[in-house]
Amino acid sequence: MDSQTAILEQKVKNLRPLFEPRSIAVIGASRRPEAVGYAILNNLISGGFKGKIFPVNPKADEICGVPCFASVKAIPEAIDLALIIVPNTAVPATLKESGEKGAQAAVIISAGFREIGGEGIQLEAEIKKIAQDLHIPVLGPNCLGLINTDPAVAINASFSRTMPRAGNIAFLSQSGALCAAILDYAKGKHIGFSKFVSLGNKTDVHELDMLRYLKNDAATNVILMYLEDLVNGRAFIDTVREITGEISPTKPILAIKSGRTPQGAKAASSHTGSLMGSDEVYDAIFLQAGVLRVDSVEEMFNFAIGFANQPLPRSGRVAIVTNAGGPGIMATDACVRYGLEMATLAPATIQKLKTALPVTASFSNPVDVIGDARHERYEAALQAVAHDPNVDGIIVILTPQAMTDIEDIAKVIVSLDKQTDKTILTCFMGIVDVSPGVKILEENHIPHYSFPEDAARTLGAMVRYQQWTHRPRTAVKNFKVHTKTVNEILAKAIQNQISFLTVDQSMAVLEAYEFPVLPYQLARSEAEAVQFSKKIGYPVAMKIVSRGISHKFDLGGVRLGLETEAQVQTAYRQMLQQVGRASGAKIDGVLIQAMAQKGWEVILGMKRDPHFGPILMFGIGGIYVETLRDVTFRLAPIRTHGARRMVESIRTFSLLKGMRGQKPSDIQKIMECLERLSQLSCAHPEILEIDINPLIVYPEGAGAAVADARIVVDTA
Repeated sequence: MDSQTAILEQKVKNLRPLFEPRSIAVIGASRRPEAVGYAILNNLISGGFKGKIFPVNPKADEICGVPCFASVKAIPEAIDLALIIVPNTAVPATLKESGEKGAQAAVIISAGFREIGGEGIQLEAEIKKIAQDLHIPVLGPNCLGLINTDPAVAINASFSRTMPRAGNIAFLSQSGALCAAILDYAKGKHIGFSKFVSLGNKTDVHELDMLRYLKNDAATNVILMYLEDLVNGRAFIDTVREITGEISPTKPILAIKSGRTPQGAKAASSHTGSLMGSDEVYDAIFLQAGVLRVDSVEEMFNFAIGFANQPLPRSGRVAIVTNAGGPGIMATDACVRYGLEMATLAPATIQKLKTALPVTASFSNPVDVIGDARHERYEAALQAVAHDPNVDGIIVILTPQAMTDIEDIAKVIVSLDKQTDKTILTCFMGIVDVSPGVKILEENHIPHYSFPEDAARTLGAMVRYQQWTHRPRTAVKNFKVHTKTVNEILAKAIQNQISFLTVDQSMAVLEAYEFPVLPYQLARSEAEAVQFSKKIGYPVAMKIVSRGISHKFDLGGVRLGLETEAQVQTAYRQMLQQVGRASGAKIDGVLIQAMAQKGWEVILGMKRDPHFGPILMFGIGGIYVETLRDVTFRLAPIRTHGARRMVESIRTFSLLKGMRGQKPSDIQKIMECLERLSQLSCAHPEILEIDINPLIVYPEGAGAAVADARIVVDTA
């Protein structure tokens, strides 16, 4: 672990002066209404900040009716927070002067740093050192600022156009421009915030600092994030796992991570490397941390209003109440698509529905109260399903008919929400006619969605999070292994500047970690090939061994099912001649290996990410792995439950689970191999990439066998 990583993992910054200052110096305040310095000062005043404000501008006596000071030193009192809005070249000196004045925190709004390159990089490095020397948290530079809606503070230290309403949602963003757009979007949707933060360049204060603060923030129940990168993947997982799954009450985290396109993936030397791009790394990190990754701002806030305003469903059993058949079917399809279960209504519930609804209604799920339904009919249906023990979530759909008393139906839903602890989401379809009812729902914190699919997707996300909070808690296993053997193999490779271990060396590494490696020996002559084949026992496989050949199979460097001495001799001669002519590479010999029994072929892999460390991969293996791309990823080390989730998350898991009379595969053995791979990857940072392909898996209890492996070593 390097010193920077250690700091990120251990040091916890005190951010209270950022969010709860008693006094603020606005350094670079301006009299020009179009200037950022004016907007920030005006926002502090109009937002109702409860502390003292000290504008700093050497060319003004007062701004916005507040006395102005020529310099930070001229302020007659100590300051808690410095808001810095000066030219980039003046920022280091201004930050240092603020610290000398006693500032406990700073927000650097100014741009012109790392994002412009050149001199900006050096200026940002100066800022970082000053922040460390002063031991104060510094937000930014190049940021919009921050907002705390707590009435006891009421700080709008940003140049946004508006102060958002108070709420229980915190928002963190690396993009200042996105912050401004989201504030406007949230205002139109009547969404409130507890804290709103633009992270900027993250020179000092980063997302981990903010998350550690928000973990203990009583005003925050849900955390939203827009990220372009993470400062430390391992520390992120550890911090966020605690927030999303360990503290009481837990706090869901929803994240947009930019860069889902594959352009970021670089050429790699293994199947694992070629399949793993930066996006897969972030998916793995978010999965392990319990973060729900979303694809758009709209989806983020759809989920957020569900999490912020409703209890988590106890399960995925959902009932739909609608006055229109088509939307009810759409909602049903969406529920199934997003992993929900259409609840089977209890006989007593169906009897209540038959008593209260007309004969033309639908008494099964979805419950169709028919187009002419008024609030009395909705109330009867909703009361019935809400009291059904088989129902944990309810989606209420309304289409505006001539006879529909929309506002009264909305009031029925509000009343029911106060009576039950079950999750209620609504969908009043339309815009104009339904708006009075929607207003009632939103004012009473009932999540509302324009279309059924959005409600179903949100409920599905809430169920996934509920399952995360109730997941089994397991530990990271440490197996007894032979590290001396591995150290010797790797040290020799590095000394000789050999990046690619030969297959026999790769097998020896895995054998040292007690993977189920098939019996093998390296033959350097035809006679040895025959001798070793007899020793191992027919039938055998023969594989070319050469550091210059990446894919043995493509060049004819693999022979399977050799059953006699004559077949071994012929295969040996033909293989050396064919492969040598095709590749021109130096051939070290052939690997004689026991033939594996038939089973499912899977792949285990690892690639070391330069920022986050070893990323593990699991999927369906063999020669088609890159075509099928049915793989999952996790950041090592993994826990036992993480290993199980890796196996269960592939699309073709049903094949391993057993179908159409086939016996289930040995899932426990796959999990054990993944945990051993995790330990190997963490213990030996010299290893850059590993492919175990295929690992042949046998029926439950019969184990597995490593048939081939490839290891890439860092020789730099």
